[in-house]
Amino acid sequence: MDSSPAVRSRPKILFVDDEPRVLEGLGVLLRKEYEVHIASSGELALQKMRELQDLAVVISDMRMPAMDGATFLQAALQRCPQATRMLLTGEAGRDAAILAVNKGQIFRFLSKPCPIEDLKVALEAAVAQHRLQNAERAVLQETLIGCIGALMEVLALANPVAFGRANHIKRLSGELATRLGCPGFWQLEAAALLSQVGYLSLPPEIVAKVHEGVPLAPDERALADSVPAVAIKLLSHIPRLDPVLQILTALTWTDAQIARLGEGTIGLGTRILGLALEYDALQAQGNTKDAALHSLGFRIGRFGAKLFGQLGHCPATDDIPPEWLEMPLRRLSPGMTILQELRTRMGVLLAPKGFEVTPNFVERISTFAPELLDVNVRITTKP
Repeated sequence: MDSSPAVRSRPKILFVDDEPRVLEGLGVLLRKEYEVHIASSGELALQKMRELQDLAVVISDMRMPAMDGATFLQAALQRCPQATRMLLTGEAGRDAAILAVNKGQIFRFLSKPCPIEDLKVALEAAVAQHRLQNAERAVLQETLIGCIGALMEVLALANPVAFGRANHIKRLSGELATRLGCPGFWQLEAAALLSQVGYLSLPPEIVAKVHEGVPLAPDERALADSVPAVAIKLLSHIPRLDPVLQILTALTWTDAQIARLGEGTIGLGTRILGLALEYDALQAQGNTKDAALHSLGFRIGRFGAKLFGQLGHCPATDDIPPEWLEMPLRRLSPGMTILQELRTRMGVLLAPKGFEVTPNFVERISTFAPELLDVNVRITTKP
């Protein structure tokens, strides 16, 4: 197989048609300009889309048995929303065309048979549309994550316990997503960071109790139970956070309700984040890695065996990372992770285990607990 940069950079396109000769012909005619993938049915195409990364264009025939082009492209929109979709069909019916365009958000509607030159022009336009939308999406996502990061800086000053947990959950969620073949899962990253924002409404001492698994009084439990609703209310008016809010909302659902979400962005994001949250909570309560995994093993039905099977392989679950060192607290720099609890001499928790050092953290310690600045702490510089 040719692995040159030129070949690797070819846009990926997926053709779906129940006529083998059409698929073979398109593959031969377009393989120089594109990385061509083919499927003889909508079902096979959806399976193939699970394996394809950075798919640029999906082109489907309209008239196919079992699943027609309109139905398939609607499903393709959910499975791979960043891919541009086109319909190639010999069916001239107006109703079928309208159905396909509305349900699948079709970029182009081409008549079949389509001259190869017309198809090439349409493909070039579709790839350009894919690149434009992805560039805009990347800018918006980076801006959104940057704003959330700034919010987390404020949270770090007001409530370091919750902030420390949010960063650990983000790291573990990201590792799980990558192991499942979903790197760059920005909705999950945002949801992980924002999963603790509701704790801003609680007094720090109650947050510490929740974090450590200490039993709560009835009035404290009522406040803690209101945290998810507080978070949703705080975030509900922020543009483009809909998928993030859906993930956070679904965390409180039953196993059966989460199962019905399927393998899309919301379903997978909910299961990954839910597993990361529960593992982090068990670890914060003093459980070893093995004990936490054993406890969560009784809840595989909620998360799925495939996802749960990846948990023990994530570096973020290690009790002590293989690469660590000790240094005075005053020498810590942003990006380092503290591998132990940091408390004042009075026992007040300043940073939980797994806390990721922020730009303002050392300055905050110098204000609230200057006697700790020369205390050695165990840290890692590995993410």
